[in-house]
Amino acid sequence: MDYIRVKNRMIYLHDYDHWWEFRYDSARLLPLLGSVRAKQGKVLGGMSAMGFSIREEAQLQTLSSELVHSWSIEGEKLDMMEVRSSIARRLGMEVAGLPPSTRYVEGVVEMLLDATHHYADPLTEARLFGWHNTLFPTGMSGLYRIEVGKYRTGEMQVVSGAMGHERVHYQAPSPDRIPGEMRRFLDWVNAPARTDPVLKSAIAHLWFVTIHPFDDGNGRITRAITDMLLARAEDNPHRFYSMSMVIKQRQREYYDVLERTQRGDGDITEWLTWFLLTLDKALDAVEGTCSRVRQKSLFWERHRDKVFNERQRKLINLLQENFYGKLTTGKWAKIAKCSPDTALNDIKDLVAKGILVKGEGGGRSTHYLLAEQS
Repeated sequence: MDYIRVKNRMIYLHDYDHWWEFRYDSARLLPLLGSVRAKQGKVLGGMSAMGFSIREEAQLQTLSSELVHSWSIEGEKLDMMEVRSSIARRLGMEVAGLPPSTRYVEGVVEMLLDATHHYADPLTEARLFGWHNTLFPTGMSGLYRIEVGKYRTGEMQVVSGAMGHERVHYQAPSPDRIPGEMRRFLDWVNAPARTDPVLKSAIAHLWFVTIHPFDDGNGRITRAITDMLLARAEDNPHRFYSMSMVIKQRQREYYDVLERTQRGDGDITEWLTWFLLTLDKALDAVEGTCSRVRQKSLFWERHRDKVFNERQRKLINLLQENFYGKLTTGKWAKIAKCSPDTALNDIKDLVAKGILVKGEGGGRSTHYLLAEQS
């Protein structure tokens, strides 16, 4: 492979002529790819055999997890209950006990649902620019104004470390190359697959993040494209597993393997292996999601005759899914945005109904658990 000569910096993958003509060891990947394909079929077959309400709830949990973890990878936090609320409304599900969503959350949910529900639509510049606008509706990334809804016009480096001691992990292509690089990428994405569609999703992930075409938000859009192409690979808009959840668990590995590949010469076997192993783990986690959904469905069926206010429904949903730490009156008052007395009354009522029990300890250590989890 010949490369474009650059001065005073490391040679990266995109510096080589025809760098997009990736190479990989098909024989090494075949067993992993076979395992992933078999598990995809098993997941889709298993879900089709379940009741409609369980499939809906599994999809709601998966999409919520995908968004929250994709943002978490970038060091940003989305409110899980707001995300659930927005997705549930868009899926036509009951939203009792869920808080209203912010305009920002509504926008990012729209991006993910556009990627997955309209997976067969061409990926175009206009579509990408629309997604980018939803990520940065104010034109700001934190304290900084950025270029939104268009390709960047400045240089881009991925760095870490304190000021004055920065380490450059990667330098993306210069801005003058981006329009041509993106035309080539989009033509490839929209062309009929000449390789397995799952491998295509993995290659697209690496290819887009290597171009790094935007001022910010490249990682989140990369993962949305990945979800879109995985939906294409399955010819199914319904998502029952979350890649971003497993990437978050393996975040250091994720960055390391991307860095090694982007500093390589075009052999992407290591990246594809890592991607397939991560996807395999995401598929393995589906059984846990289904188990939680079934337990939740049974819970509400057992307690269908009891009356709960919206705060209590929110509390129960949190405890069943994404509550971190111990439930105390003070913590519940902050989450529900109510007075400590109101929070205590909510909790006492749930204890009386047999939903919550007191944990061990008293005084300031007083906390509560779901009775079925104690």
